[in-house]
Amino acid sequence: MKYVKEVAWIMAFTFIGEALNKLLPLPIPAGVYGLVLLLAGLITGIVKLEDVETTGGFLLDTMTLMFIPAAVGIMSVTDILLPVLVPYLVIIIASTVIVMTVTGIAASLILRRSEKKEYKEVAK
Repeated sequence: MKYVKEVAWIMAFTFIGEALNKLLPLPIPAGVYGLVLLLAGLITGIVKLEDVETTGGFLLDTMTLMFIPAAVGIMSVTDILLPVLVPYLVIIIASTVIVMTVTGIAASLILRRSEKKEYKEVAK
């Protein structure tokens, strides 16, 4: 019964995300709406981590399997992809480097800010 409840929570937020995607004229995927709403629910306490933790972990563990059909589909259209392969690879590598750099800088700033806050609390 626990797993049914966890899947129900996740599916409820997925459904709300799909509804928002149809209602709002923004170019945001429905899954993003659902994930943001689930995050908001976790932060506000509407949803407790225990209510989605096991199923969420399972979905994360099996996520790589979900990409296999897409990879096979790409292999079947190699004649179309070959002319644009180099530009796509450059874009993928550049965007990965940019995302990793920005994430590292953001994490560093957050750590510094929290360390300063802890230092001020200890100094009092």
